Amino acid sequence: MDRVLDDWLWQQDYWLPPGITWQDIEKKEDEGHSPLPRDLLYTLPLALGFIVCRYLFERVVALPLSRGLGVKDPVRIRVPFVPKLETFYKQNNHQPSQSEVVVLVKQCGLSQRQIQTWFRHRRNQDRPSNTKKFCEASWRFVFYLTAFTGGLTSLINTPWFWDHRECWRGYPKQPVAEAHYWYYILELGFYWSLLLCVSVDVKRKDFKEQIIHHIATIFLIGFSYCANYVRIGTLVMLVHDSSDILLESAKMFNYAGWRRTCDTLFVIFSMVFLLTRLVVFPGRVIHSTLVVSLEFFQPFFGYYFLNALLLVLQALHVFWAYLILRMVYKFVFMGKVERDERSDDESEEEEEEEEPEGEEEERSWEQRKGTINSKLVSLANNCVLNNLTNQRSMNSRLPKAR
Repeated sequence: MDRVLDDWLWQQDYWLPPGITWQDIEKKEDEGHSPLPRDLLYTLPLALGFIVCRYLFERVVALPLSRGLGVKDPVRIRVPFVPKLETFYKQNNHQPSQSEVVVLVKQCGLSQRQIQTWFRHRRNQDRPSNTKKFCEASWRFVFYLTAFTGGLTSLINTPWFWDHRECWRGYPKQPVAEAHYWYYILELGFYWSLLLCVSVDVKRKDFKEQIIHHIATIFLIGFSYCANYVRIGTLVMLVHDSSDILLESAKMFNYAGWRRTCDTLFVIFSMVFLLTRLVVFPGRVIHSTLVVSLEFFQPFFGYYFLNALLLVLQALHVFWAYLILRMVYKFVFMGKVERDERSDDESEEEEEEEEPEGEEEERSWEQRKGTINSKLVSLANNCVLNNLTNQRSMNSRLPKAR
């Protein structure tokens, strides 16, 4: 197995520039840490540790904090258990078509309105509560804040933080400091935990994009560590963590109902996101990996693979920037942020209101009556305007006729 991995996966032609071997980048104990692929195995049990820490944090810290900030959950009607409807809901579809409703009417002996109401209440029953969303956002906020603070502290005094050419000087024979090693391992373990929990987390509007982002990030962190792209990799992680802090904090205050605080944080987040993801990331980081790195070595497989993963992340940044700009437009012209277009819309449809059946029928009749009245008023106004216009035209013609 070791020979197969050495011959296929760990070929130095894939990972290292031409003329460099694995022996060339090995470091002595006093020269710093040498990145080794086996170090990545530690991230899997670390991901499980993150999941346990998250479980404890949400119940010991986040839940009392949500109550203190005034997070309120909507009151939802618990539907009666109907075996055939429950089986259809879980195995077929959450929103049955009209033909399927007709079939269910025959099977259950209920009216169409009762079945449609049952499915509406059942969908609302499965939607995550504000408390659950607050706990999830607060956990991510704590990690991103801790990671960004620790990463910035460890990088602020390094030469490559200010001059990106230092990321490639001497590559790949670059020692890795202990702080940067743990920065990498903790970030990779955290993204593994996000990917493992994606099925139980709040399902958002950009669910597929989030999965692509997690997978691309895991591949990028793992590959950059093995190929010793640690210097540029730490800058990539720092850029991403800077705006994620503001996003998660804005979500927390949104669920708590603090609208002004949420709107203020959203404006700051939008500016930071657009600056870091659409200006700094492509203008500094990707330019450094695509152009500046060629001053120090010839292109090889690792060069193309690294830049391909970075471009995938940049494409996701453009997609999220489009959603954020939509929210900015709503904020400027409507005066408030109605919902998080980027990643906090749990489903494709909006929350359905709970209404008694009689009120629902009465409300639909009132809506239809209001529409008819508005059309009648419009028609009457048009008739009055036409009469006045005709009368004026007739009056203007009378002198000529006389």
